[in-house]
Amino acid sequence: MTESAAPGITGTTTRDRHPLRAIPAADWAAALESAAKEVFGAEWEEQLARFIVFLRRRISGQYSVDEYGFDRELTQRFMLAVLRPIKEKWFRVEVRGIENIPTDGGALIVSNHSGTIPMDGLMTMVSIHDELGRDLRPLGADLVFRMPIVGTIARKAGATLACSEDAERMLRNGELVGVWPEGFKGIGKPYSERYKLQRFGRGGFVSSALRTGVPIVPLSVVGAEEIYPLVGNIPALAKVLGVPYLPITPFFPLLGPLGLIPLPSKWLIEFGEPIRTDAYDATEADDPMLVFNVTDQVRETIQQTLYRLLGERASVFG
Repeated sequence: MTESAAPGITGTTTRDRHPLRAIPAADWAAALESAAKEVFGAEWEEQLARFIVFLRRRISGQYSVDEYGFDRELTQRFMLAVLRPIKEKWFRVEVRGIENIPTDGGALIVSNHSGTIPMDGLMTMVSIHDELGRDLRPLGADLVFRMPIVGTIARKAGATLACSEDAERMLRNGELVGVWPEGFKGIGKPYSERYKLQRFGRGGFVSSALRTGVPIVPLSVVGAEEIYPLVGNIPALAKVLGVPYLPITPFFPLLGPLGLIPLPSKWLIEFGEPIRTDAYDATEADDPMLVFNVTDQVRETIQQTLYRLLGERASVFG
């Protein structure tokens, strides 16, 4: 014997009342198609097909890397694609003097270094690729390649260890090689010393350029000093962690992970006129006086350009 339903209560179940149950499959398909067009544009089907082909090829191992581990396809399709909106929308990078970079053949890009976290190198990579269609091969400190995950990503993005042998081999092969001679002293300097260049080491990058006869292109970057204003350091903890410094900024570690979001400063990057080295004999790369003079010329060129760009910039965030 069944009991009659209480007044006002229907015979529907929880499953019947589920919010997704009443939406037909055709409506779901139309909604997904509309969203795909909104995100990927009218040719979303073609782009999706290309992505599936790309993904299948990656999973099956049908891709190539060079002798240094550089994965050009992955770098261009994903890494640079992630960096591009940051360059264009967040830092609003303005690029000048791109014509000073050779369109083919080897060249050495020498830049100031700043920012607490080396975003300047990443923005330089995407800027050169977007403006010139060439890949920049950064030279990195050994600490970068000792770090798990970071080292692997750096290799796949085209970076290699900052040693003269690798640098000269890439330059002879016609690559664009990037070097930041200030090293950790540059990115780890306090905010009070912003845009004041640190020592450029012993000029190993100049020796490599002289041996290979490639031009040296000075690069000056303004804007990176303000993304993480370094106001302090914890050297004891940094030593325990095996890192050159542990930064304290106005927002980190006070705000935790939120303090890692870079401030949206306005960036100006300018490639200066190339300094030619092909007039020298390769053996002159062992002349310490010549190496010192060329190193000083590159450093002074970058420093003076930084001062000029700072004078032209309307405001830090303008």
